[in-house]
Amino acid sequence: MSTLAGYTRIVASLAFCAAAYAQPQPLTPAQRVGRYFTGVNDQVLEMAKDFPADKYDFKLKPEMRSFGDVIVHVASGNIYAAKAGRGEQVKWDELDPKDYKGKDAIVALLQKSIDDANATMKDNPEGPKKNLEPWLAVMQHASEHYGLLVAYYRANGLVPPASRPKK
Repeated sequence: MSTLAGYTRIVASLAFCAAAYAQPQPLTPAQRVGRYFTGVNDQVLEMAKDFPADKYDFKLKPEMRSFGDVIVHVASGNIYAAKAGRGEQVKWDELDPKDYKGKDAIVALLQKSIDDANATMKDNPEGPKKNLEPWLAVMQHASEHYGLLVAYYRANGLVPPASRPKK
């Protein structure tokens, strides 16, 4: 009986170890920031692709940016994050929306800015000197503009992609 009890303990120990090993490891702070950074950029990119091309010049008020200008502004933030995330001494420089004509050029700019920022984050997930600040600042910035873009949708009688019923 003691041999059977010994085998039972060994099997139970192995099962416990296997279960503990199979548990997903908690995300690091850098992984969490990366997930949210990617998430908000994916939402903005989806909106940029979805919004009608003929409404890219629409402004909520005359003194505000157009929809397309807001997308270029968000791309400026991603470019800043990519450079700052590599440890470059960089200022947040605004891209001139006049340099990007039409929806296709603006969507391509946003996509490239996201790809560059994601590549930098992959190479240096904790940021320069273990400082997540570039990612946090740009994530907050993009989130604020995501909310503004929702207003552009609603003002045009459109439903933002994230608010549509799931198929």
